[in-house]
Amino acid sequence: MYAGRIVGPIRCLVLNTEAEAAEVLESIGADAYGVRAMAPKMGHLNLLIKDLPCPTANIMKQEMLSLGGDVAVARGTVACSIEKTDALVMGTRKQVGRFAEKIEKQPFGLSAIAKEIARVLENIGKDAFRLETPRRTIELGKRTLVMGIINVTPDSFSDGGKLVDAGAAVRRGVEMEEEGADILDVGGESSRPGAMTVSEEEELRRVIPVVEGLAARVGIPISVDTAKAKVAKAALEAGAELVNDITALNGDDRMAEVAAELKASVVLMHMRGTPRTMQEGDLSYGDLFSEVIDYLAGSIRLALDAGIDPERIVVDPGIGFGKGLRDNIRLLRGLGEFKVLGRPILVGTSRKAFIGAVTGKDAAERLEGTAATVTAAILNGAHIVRVHDVGFMKRVAAMADAIARGSV
Repeated sequence: MYAGRIVGPIRCLVLNTEAEAAEVLESIGADAYGVRAMAPKMGHLNLLIKDLPCPTANIMKQEMLSLGGDVAVARGTVACSIEKTDALVMGTRKQVGRFAEKIEKQPFGLSAIAKEIARVLENIGKDAFRLETPRRTIELGKRTLVMGIINVTPDSFSDGGKLVDAGAAVRRGVEMEEEGADILDVGGESSRPGAMTVSEEEELRRVIPVVEGLAARVGIPISVDTAKAKVAKAALEAGAELVNDITALNGDDRMAEVAAELKASVVLMHMRGTPRTMQEGDLSYGDLFSEVIDYLAGSIRLALDAGIDPERIVVDPGIGFGKGLRDNIRLLRGLGEFKVLGRPILVGTSRKAFIGAVTGKDAAERLEGTAATVTAAILNGAHIVRVHDVGFMKRVAAMADAIARGSV
């Protein structure tokens, strides 16, 4: 009787993308048709759909069961003894795609659900994006871009007062480009917790000379960090190409119009409250990801309605803006959930207070903590990271990209 090993070691594969699944299939010699047919079966999805009528949820459950998947619903749904339920659709990507096809022409709102599932499946499959600005096309997805922070403010939490002189700010921007920055983000109003607003005139005085100086000396795109349409317009006319708006176009009624008119790219960030109030009171969320994603989806609709092309939109979950420590960590861990929005993701964690809460260090000593959060963001799907320490974080991003994308 043969007493040797019958099988080799059994692996439980970790497959982050369908491309990785296809690579495994090819490595075992599956033919091209088999690769195309089987790769979607190797990625499992969990889609949460909220507040469905019970008849709708019951049909969904039966249809997914018939495909080998399932739908989790609240107790009482089958008997319709409750009015509504959340539904968790569970299955492979292939099963979920077939499920959407099966319910597309059914009643009880299932047609709309099918369309939304199809949209989500398309969005989560995206990794490469084109970001159009008034002057160029920026390719996103091959590597993570580094956005350098230039605060021309006296009161920013980390570097307030260091670059209030326009000449010093321009010189620092030139240095950042030499260190490898891909974008420079110029801001003239602090958004630290508790910060007071400044007048349009003061913000213009701080920002425009810096944007003009940088536009004459650097070759990389310039972003203006502002929530004021007048400042955004002046900065765009002075050479900026992106508007980084912490209010996601909700703070100034004319911001969307200005961005559309001047064909600017926009960064839409989630924030609850204002910088002055955002960290006061109850910071808890009933459903963190649903609330942040719904808010950003609404801002995307606002942008599109104003005539902003979808290829000019970036989203930012707003880490540190109206969130507590645990929720900031959760957003980093679950960053991939924002793929459902179908737009590239920017993350800004640099030197923020939640890093200090974990490491016990003040803003000037949060380099290592920032590096860890930048790495986590990249591994979980960020396309742009916004940082103070450009040279250091450029190297961190290069290593994280090598791990995340499996290429060097």
